[in-house]
Amino acid sequence: MNIYVGNLSWNLKDQDLQNLFAPYGEVTSAKIVSDKFTNRSKGFGFVEMANDDEAKAAIEALNGTEVDSRNIVVNESRPKEGGSGGGGYKKRSFGQSGGGYNKGGGGYRDRY
Repeated sequence: MNIYVGNLSWNLKDQDLQNLFAPYGEVTSAKIVSDKFTNRSKGFGFVEMANDDEAKAAIEALNGTEVDSRNIVVNESRPKEGGSGGGGYKKRSFGQSGGGYNKGGGGYRDRY
């Protein structure tokens, strides 16, 4: 099961997150999300546990507890809403049709 962990202190590292969940069962991965430009923690991360029952026990036990002077939020991770899954360029429509001389919206028009 994949677990979301939020409201984390910026001082925590991946290993700290792993150590936090280890008493509840096998942790297959623990990752704190970092800003790609500053490499600073964004204050949340994800933990993956092999056993769903152990994961649920960890969520129950850790949600709302204080870690490094912050009350953390722990719940089952849900897929991102809104679907397509990747950022990137999205084509936007401006006007009615695609440009050109005097063909509709978006392009140059003679206005006499």
